[in-house]
Amino acid sequence: MTLREALLEAARRLEAAGIDGSAGDARALLAEAVGIARDRLTLHLGEDLEPGAAVRFAALIARRAAREPVAKILGRRVFWGREFEVTADVLDPRPETECLIAEALAGPKPLTLLDLGTGSGILAVTLLAEWPEVRGVATDLSDAALAVAARNAARAGVAARLDVIRADWFAGVTGLFDLIVSNPPYIGVDEMAGLMPEVRDHDPRLALTDEADGLAAYRAIAGGAGAHLRPGGRLMVEIGWRQGAAVADILRAAGFEAVAVLPDLEGRDRVVCGVWPVLSRGIAP
Repeated sequence: MTLREALLEAARRLEAAGIDGSAGDARALLAEAVGIARDRLTLHLGEDLEPGAAVRFAALIARRAAREPVAKILGRRVFWGREFEVTADVLDPRPETECLIAEALAGPKPLTLLDLGTGSGILAVTLLAEWPEVRGVATDLSDAALAVAARNAARAGVAARLDVIRADWFAGVTGLFDLIVSNPPYIGVDEMAGLMPEVRDHDPRLALTDEADGLAAYRAIAGGAGAHLRPGGRLMVEIGWRQGAAVADILRAAGFEAVAVLPDLEGRDRVVCGVWPVLSRGIAP
């Protein structure tokens, strides 16, 4: 069997399993099985598939047919042009999260940033890689996730500028920051059963849901952010596409100004941001 024949057969199997984007997934997994860069695979499709590679490919396709995400199978994901390690201990980064990165980079460059619930570290690591003079702190409740974030920071060359600490939101976090970012768990507990298997069964539950209405994290973050932001500092959070108005109200109630709800590339609410007042709670500018 040639690589082309194996690829077509695998794509048909994934399509039959109800996998969207089956052809692309099959191509990514075939490239992994044969040890060829995905963008070079076309040049080799006429070659025979060696027995060892055939066994590896079959195993990879079986995992994908069982609805395991490609990123979790490969152990990596490209985000904002950089490759990140992805494991079962962290959320699989979504393309829409890049909207938060774009908005952060469009604003003033901070001296310090805080990433709450960092997971794989994509927010803190990406921003520090884009801002070479900035220092950051990344927190998470999961020691396993923090280990992944630390490795991703090292891979991107920003480990010396990022402190990775175990914390429940602001607990144990000291100092003031110019920018706080977070992609917190925002799925309501009653929505969990309706998630795609790739998400529900392969992302850590702690990163998906607050076991309540999906807004608990925003209340905690907005309520504690003012004590950790410099006057004029920014808070930016990713949200579920139906949560824009509710999260904006939470930020306003916590004292934030210039609160805005920003869309993703499909026009759905995706990021809420706010500015901590220059004069607030007796803090001088």
